[in-house]
Amino acid sequence: MTNKGIFSFGNIYRRYLKCRKNKRNTMNALKFEMNAEENILILEKELKDRAYHPSRSILFFAKKPKLREIFAADFRDRIVHHILVGYLEPVFERVFIHDSYACRKGKGTHRAVMRLRDFIRKASGNAKKRTYYLQLDIKSFFTSIDKEILSGLIRKRTKNKDILWLAEKIIFHDCTKNYVLRDKVNLFNELARDKSLFGKRNRRGVPIGNLTSQFFANVYLNELDQFVKHGLKCRYYVRYTDDLVLLDSSREKLADWMEEIRVFLESKLKLALNPGRTRLRPVSNGIDFLGYIIRGDYLLVRRRVINNMNARLGHYRRRGINGWDYETLEKLRSSIQSYLGHLRWANSYNLKRGLLEREIISGHFDVDGNTLIRKYGYEGGMS
Repeated sequence: MTNKGIFSFGNIYRRYLKCRKNKRNTMNALKFEMNAEENILILEKELKDRAYHPSRSILFFAKKPKLREIFAADFRDRIVHHILVGYLEPVFERVFIHDSYACRKGKGTHRAVMRLRDFIRKASGNAKKRTYYLQLDIKSFFTSIDKEILSGLIRKRTKNKDILWLAEKIIFHDCTKNYVLRDKVNLFNELARDKSLFGKRNRRGVPIGNLTSQFFANVYLNELDQFVKHGLKCRYYVRYTDDLVLLDSSREKLADWMEEIRVFLESKLKLALNPGRTRLRPVSNGIDFLGYIIRGDYLLVRRRVINNMNARLGHYRRRGINGWDYETLEKLRSSIQSYLGHLRWANSYNLKRGLLEREIISGHFDVDGNTLIRKYGYEGGMS
């Protein structure tokens, strides 16, 4: 795509349509859509003139599975994120390894889980020989990304001046200087400082949740992927964001690899391993990965997922004490549909049957395969 095409009205409009698929009912998206053509023309001019600046973010905190700081970009900025990622994605896809599964087309959590299960079978010769796994997690990954290193990695792969300008505009934007807090102030005190972008002097960290941040994570850790595959020559390796698993028949080799990875991360990427999340164990113990306990011959749903599901059902049961309305039932359906989507990948027949037999589900829905059908004629498909 030419420089003119990157910031053209047509390209911005295509990215706008893609962006609004998931954000159409938000206030910022609706405000932009009311005068979409005019707003796109303004954005086109700002980008071409290099006068674009990110707007203020909405700051709130995600509570589960652990407290996290979220800077949600304005809808207008999300369109710009789609423009940047839309250009850079095919550039980097040519160099990314096959077994990186986060936020990539044709990948995702379930493919990562299936790939790891396949690797367990191959590495262990279908359980005929003892095999070990090394599971590593990077400490405070998103808030520890070095902005200069990230910018340099992008400069290595493209010489397009407009894209380099836009990438630096987004990377070096300090969202802690311009935000609106939409949460309880006291949550600031509960969040560990290394988990926050505040106090980093705009040298480290990208905001969790943005499309660009998810993409930048893959760009940044591609350096680690290449080291593991071509430096360490690890045959069985899977990564999902900053959660990585290596398999080998030698426990000693895995221990050596852990030390080499630690040194590589600290020296090349200025990252540190999280010692509390390090595992070096036999694969026969099962690998706790992406919501499942994975073994070569079967999958179990992780206990935390089941506890969250039970808590969610309890929440809706309390809401329905005084009667059910359409909106609440639809939210319940969507939530349970999501859990069914998770359960269907695992050996969870009894768990699924027990879920569907609960009165809160059976009283309002019929089941057709993996689809919940609202009684009295309303149907909802898989979420």
